[in-house]
Amino acid sequence: MPKTIPLPKEKKLTVICRIEPGCLGPDGLDHIADFCRFANQQLKRVDANFVIWLPLPRYDKSLPEIQYSVGQKQLSHDKAAQYLDHFKNNLDDFEEYLHDKLSLLIDEFLAKIKA
Repeated sequence: MPKTIPLPKEKKLTVICRIEPGCLGPDGLDHIADFCRFANQQLKRVDANFVIWLPLPRYDKSLPEIQYSVGQKQLSHDKAAQYLDHFKNNLDDFEEYLHDKLSLLIDEFLAKIKA
């Protein structure tokens, strides 16, 4: 992804990604909070010039899996796509990358807690 000058925090895209405890297996509920902290540390380096990642446990299934905002303003899917387009990113590719990255992080995390 292209390198740009980092934006001020209030202009960065905040990506809330809610992660189901079941993704971590049958004991996922016991580990989801620790996994979200682990994922946050790993994601901090990804597109840090314009994205703030916020992985959270998904305890409430009525909340969306992925939510976008800039500052305190929540963005619709279309507005998030426009924002990412400015940085030469496609929203579908961006979300696919996020899911792939989370899958790898889950594997890494599970290997650590079983070691």
